[in-house]
Amino acid sequence: MLRERLITVAVLLPLLLGLMFFAPNPVWTAAIGVAVVLAAVEWARLCALPGIGQALFAALVAISGTALFVAGALPAWRGASHTAWQAVLGLAVVFWAAAVPCWLYFGWRIRQRALLLLAGWMVLVPAWLATSAMQKTPLVLFLTLCVIWLADTAAYFVGRRFGRRKLAPAISPGKTIEGLVGAYAAVLLYVMLIAIFPLAGAPLGEKAALVVFAMVLTTLSVAGDLFESWIKRQAGAKDSGHLLPGHGGVLDRIDSVTAAMPFAALYLLHARP
Repeated sequence: MLRERLITVAVLLPLLLGLMFFAPNPVWTAAIGVAVVLAAVEWARLCALPGIGQALFAALVAISGTALFVAGALPAWRGASHTAWQAVLGLAVVFWAAAVPCWLYFGWRIRQRALLLLAGWMVLVPAWLATSAMQKTPLVLFLTLCVIWLADTAAYFVGRRFGRRKLAPAISPGKTIEGLVGAYAAVLLYVMLIAIFPLAGAPLGEKAALVVFAMVLTTLSVAGDLFESWIKRQAGAKDSGHLLPGHGGVLDRIDSVTAAMPFAALYLLHARP
């Protein structure tokens, strides 16, 4: 499994970085949109929708996300689109910071497909918009994604090596408290290195804010992972799909990103479309 994971990353990471740093923003947005649409199909499948229902939900995600992006590119709609983006990203932050913790803490098993699909839209579309907006400063996007990737990787390896106490056994039996501590420690070290080198001359308050930002980002990424695990457990599925060898489905690979990116965009770019 680890070998398959590494091969998949070795294939996809150069493509992702090439698009991130060198592709025009519409091309980047379209490429991310493909991944989001594939994840939408997987989400609809977890909600037990038939094939036509999966296609319709994926189409809804694609059309709504594209409409918001195109509106932001048109001068006549730019101001309204800016407000709409802020509203969508703000709602997503509330969803991840308030609704999801309650959902997980109380173990809600929501069967109403409309509510599950609304949650799926909130998981996917705001993250798509946020990732699109942040690619206009690709280095900032890359450094932000590194926080999420590092937290996920550290939690996996530290949990495998030292994990003893389960973090949330009713949601995801494989996750451990030791893995979570490893994720925070790795991210803290990463942020300290940024503060020492690229931001050596920055005010202390700015460096402290960066540490807090990274810790919040890590917490949201863990929430995204746990939330998708809970949805899969409710559906009786181990993975959201089988498209990515060693990783499962697309949704399995982007679950942490979907939770963290709306907050990152609002904080770093003030949701500028």
